[in-house]
Amino acid sequence: MTGKKILEYIKSIGIAILIALFIRAYIVQAFKIPSGSMIPTLLIGDHLLVNKFIYGIHPPFSDQRILVFEKPKRGDIIVFKYPEDPSRDFIKRVIAVEGDTVEIRNKKVFVNGVELKEPYARYTDSYIHPRDLDPRDNFGPVKVPQGKLFVMGDNRDQSYDSRFWGFVDLKDVKGKALIIYWSWDNENHKPRLERIGKIIK
Repeated sequence: MTGKKILEYIKSIGIAILIALFIRAYIVQAFKIPSGSMIPTLLIGDHLLVNKFIYGIHPPFSDQRILVFEKPKRGDIIVFKYPEDPSRDFIKRVIAVEGDTVEIRNKKVFVNGVELKEPYARYTDSYIHPRDLDPRDNFGPVKVPQGKLFVMGDNRDQSYDSRFWGFVDLKDVKGKALIIYWSWDNENHKPRLERIGKIIK
């Protein structure tokens, strides 16, 4: 192989790597579900594609977003930097946005005084925790500050979320969960073929 051919291969590989890095940074990113906090919507072993550009992109060395198509809204399932450890990514559902008042009474969620209809929510513990024990089942009311989001897992009795550690900063949102492209059932050692291609809602 001639030196010119080798140089062409190197250039082609370099361009492919740059395109892949650009896509991962600004367009779409893969994410694997590591825990059961979003059951039944998302299962342990689901592999997702996350839409990173819908909420806007961060240019290098800037906290500002550009090309913002929409802001996270109630019901969106988002991936974000975990506030207590930004090196980790979390995935939860947006329950309330800036300016909303959120309250939980005996497991029922209210936003601006109206009870949410939540067909996606799962409860596995019939016992209701009193407010003085922890905020799992009775919380607030609190108003979501500007530039923040209040998020919860769909598996309400088994989710560590905004009830415990507070709000998500909008600048820490990485993207919106889009589609399941692969799912592996580790307990039964087989793929969940019926989940592949499922749009996440």
